[in-house]
Amino acid sequence: MSYSSVIAIDGPSGSGKSTVAKSLATELGILYIDTGAMFRALGYMANERGIDLTDESAVESFLSSIKLEYQSSKDSLISIDGEDLSGKIREHHVSKLASIISQIPCVRTYLLEFQRNLANSKVCVMEGRDIGTVVFPSAFCKFFVTASIEVRAQRRFDQLVEKGQGDVDLEQLRKDVKKRDDKDMGREVAPLKCADDAELVDTSEMELDSVISYLKNKVSNRASEIGISL
Repeated sequence: MSYSSVIAIDGPSGSGKSTVAKSLATELGILYIDTGAMFRALGYMANERGIDLTDESAVESFLSSIKLEYQSSKDSLISIDGEDLSGKIREHHVSKLASIISQIPCVRTYLLEFQRNLANSKVCVMEGRDIGTVVFPSAFCKFFVTASIEVRAQRRFDQLVEKGQGDVDLEQLRKDVKKRDDKDMGREVAPLKCADDAELVDTSEMELDSVISYLKNKVSNRASEIGISL
């Protein structure tokens, strides 16, 4: 079997997969690709421009009219038409927009091509919800990072408080996390699920350093086994 040089990290909202993926990429000295940021950016900008997210043809026209860029500079994670959205997409309300727009088939087709082109011939860590199942089913290493709903809600709460958004309610966040899980797992196009050949990693009671050390060891052994140079 021919493997792509991608380390796929999937998992539900708030599982810590973004932090894990970014830290792992830094440890290995390779490219980190946050696909969730792409859905957030599209959802945010479509909403800003008054696009009806229930009208697929309107969304398709929107997609054909924009220029999406990822890591175009060291200071910008993601931008649309030259506007850096790296900070704006982390606002809590953008999660809902990302969830809605991610269910539209033309959006997933658009980003599927974008993501594959971005990772073409590069060893990278790519994280999202369908990387190991749809985007790169031949990824040489796959992990499904998860945690309990309670832990994920608490992590999100802590993040928002740290950013100065002190008006958030922990119980509401827990409900939001559960609702997002149901939507992601229940959508018809590329639903969230653990790939059959992915390793499940529950971070509920694990420290970040332990998770990174564990994954780094797994990736290094796997790369050596199939001849991929890190």
